Amino acid sequence: MDQTFQRQRFELKYRINEVKAQEIRFFVENYLECDPYGASQPNRSYAIYSLYLDSPGLNTYHRTVNGDRNRFKLRLRYYNSDESPVFFEIKQRNNRVIRKKRAQVYRTAVQDLLNGHVPTKSHLVVKSSTQMDALEHFCMLSGELRATPKMLISYFREAYESEDTNDVRLTMDRNIRACRVHQNRIPAYLDNEFSVFGNMVILELKFTNRFPDWLRELTQRFHLRHESASKYVDSIERLRFNNIENGINFTPVYHE
Repeated sequence: MDQTFQRQRFELKYRINEVKAQEIRFFVENYLECDPYGASQPNRSYAIYSLYLDSPGLNTYHRTVNGDRNRFKLRLRYYNSDESPVFFEIKQRNNRVIRKKRAQVYRTAVQDLLNGHVPTKSHLVVKSSTQMDALEHFCMLSGELRATPKMLISYFREAYESEDTNDVRLTMDRNIRACRVHQNRIPAYLDNEFSVFGNMVILELKFTNRFPDWLRELTQRFHLRHESASKYVDSIERLRFNNIENGINFTPVYHE
């Protein structure tokens, strides 16, 4: 799992089936190494939990749906449900370029920060100026939006990356599930969870410079078609669809 500050990068997403995912696994092994953490896990995959924060009017959701060129998402990411650290992350998009800031925070400090306490270096596992800047920026954006947790999403990630660098990274996410969050805290478990993409695997190609020739060959050989696959946005859309099917009135506030 990459726990470093990430430079700007480009991301391409694809929805594929399991058969194609297995074929791509064999192809990519010629160019990338399996993520060190995933290599020791069953099926080369590890669990990820992402708690997305948004405004009362779902501002970041709508900016994504509207295709705003400059937008961001706020999320807390963690890798298990015990007392391990939590990453406060800002994922920003400027045109086609993605930048991510993240700060590694002690689990015991998360609730205070969600409640609006001023961030300090005592909250940080790694007390660097870069991580302090990321945490302060996160808290500033969260405060401006009056953001609170809206959706918890879990999935299993299989990841491959360039040896000794993260210039190229390929991930395949499976069993993506979500639940609506009603309280200003990290939920203890997924309550009334639902599947976001069904049996589809979400493939992401991430690179910092030019698109490598072998990635171009991969997309052509497996007839990949670039398309949207936002876990947060699609989870809201799926929740609305499920509730309509079940006759439930789900009417979030759509404007500030």
